[in-house]
Amino acid sequence: MKLGIMQPYIFPYIGYFQLINAVDKFVIYDDVNFINKGWINRNRILNNGRDSLFTIPLKEASQNKLINEIEVNWDDNWKNKFFRTLEQCYKKAPFYQDVLPIIEETFRDEGEVVSKVIEKNIGLTCEYLSIETEIISSSSIYQNNHLKAQERILDICLQENAEHYINPIGGLELYDKDFFETQNLKLSFIKSNSIEYKQFKNDFVPWLSMIDVLMFNSKEKIKGFLNNYELV
Repeated sequence: MKLGIMQPYIFPYIGYFQLINAVDKFVIYDDVNFINKGWINRNRILNNGRDSLFTIPLKEASQNKLINEIEVNWDDNWKNKFFRTLEQCYKKAPFYQDVLPIIEETFRDEGEVVSKVIEKNIGLTCEYLSIETEIISSSSIYQNNHLKAQERILDICLQENAEHYINPIGGLELYDKDFFETQNLKLSFIKSNSIEYKQFKNDFVPWLSMIDVLMFNSKEKIKGFLNNYELV
């Protein structure tokens, strides 16, 4: 069984979904400390040919809190502004009408913690793309907060009886293949290959939010992107 684990990120870049698609079960690592100015509640879209950052407002966000303890600060003014921006940026994109319901449903409910909003968004996106990987949150099952770093990751793998753990390429310096092999567990890192597609008549801006990928590409083309990676 192949297992992947990542912190929750809102509308993450396509590499996140490559990892989900590459494994049998994907764990949203939501009971770790929040990172200020990270990608949990922020991402980038295309605006007039350039990348533009958007940020979902949160209530009392702090690196002293776990991700699943922080609520979204729902604000109608923010929502209205965000959707106006999306319309300005993507209304003429070929798949705007197909993708907009995913975004609307993501932000429909109020009073939720940010990790649940992200979990819902990831689930909706996977459903749209027919990705059938099982997705669960780390806070719902493992009860191993006393462990740290790769020991905690290893414990989750052992609880799931995983044979192969796949991590984002950024973990090359954090995780030791020999350490995992002592537990009969294969460790690989997923490395995205170059992905490029037409963004109106602009020069291509890479690695934007999944929103951008969905707006400009058919489901069939995105499925090809999902397999455009190497395991190292």
